[in-house]
Amino acid sequence: MKTKILASVLGGLLLAVCSVSAAPYKYVVFTTNLGDIKLKVYTDTPLHAENFLKLAKAGHYNGLLFHRVIKDFMIQGGSSDSRNAEKGAILGSGGIDYTIQAEINPLHFHKKGALAAARQGDAVNPEKRSSGEQFYIVQGTVLEEKELDRMEQQRLMQAKTQYGKELFQPRESEYRELLRSGNREAADELIRLTDAEIAEKFDGYNAHKFSPEARAMYITVGGTPFLDGEYTVFGEVVEGLDIVDKIAAQETDGNNRPLEDIVILETRLKRK
Repeated sequence: MKTKILASVLGGLLLAVCSVSAAPYKYVVFTTNLGDIKLKVYTDTPLHAENFLKLAKAGHYNGLLFHRVIKDFMIQGGSSDSRNAEKGAILGSGGIDYTIQAEINPLHFHKKGALAAARQGDAVNPEKRSSGEQFYIVQGTVLEEKELDRMEQQRLMQAKTQYGKELFQPRESEYRELLRSGNREAADELIRLTDAEIAEKFDGYNAHKFSPEARAMYITVGGTPFLDGEYTVFGEVVEGLDIVDKIAAQETDGNNRPLEDIVILETRLKRK
């Protein structure tokens, strides 16, 4: 009996050791020609985390550039076409032919140092699917409370406008027919019905508001809050924000490409 118990305990310990030794990497260090940036990858954005770590482990980012840099906004890199690119070439078309399902999480916002996935615009990408390789790191600016208040109102108005369009689109032909037939009262009633449904939908609505944590970060550390809800944030800088600032300060051409290449020389994965 004692032998069985001992074997069970030892087996459990062995499993625990194996689990620890097999723990997934959660950190990526980019060594650039301006210094190191250490990134923590979030585990609750698993699709993006797995893809980013896979590419980093394979050395995919080695030799690629931070090809798009906008001071007080962000630094963007990871496009395959930036490897050995000629000076002045327009970059950002990439090379990986897949995209990743959006994993937009309200807990992760665009504070300074946020790591997020680049993507094509809504006109061709309404699902907000992410690039398979390109990423950006937020630099941003420090904001005032009143600026955040204004952004919240803009977000609320955009949400109401979008919902109103969705409601009214199937009613538009009826509305126009009522106007053509001279039945203005019925046409106005259709508008009032739509407005009432919008009001009901947004009664108690708070999705447009920044969380207290996000507000605190935006007015102290800074960031780009207008991007929240639009792009997948899947990590953050834990060391090297000064290097992000240094890269963002580089002189650029008309396409926001640094005049002197900012190269990812080496990529290392770490567990802590």
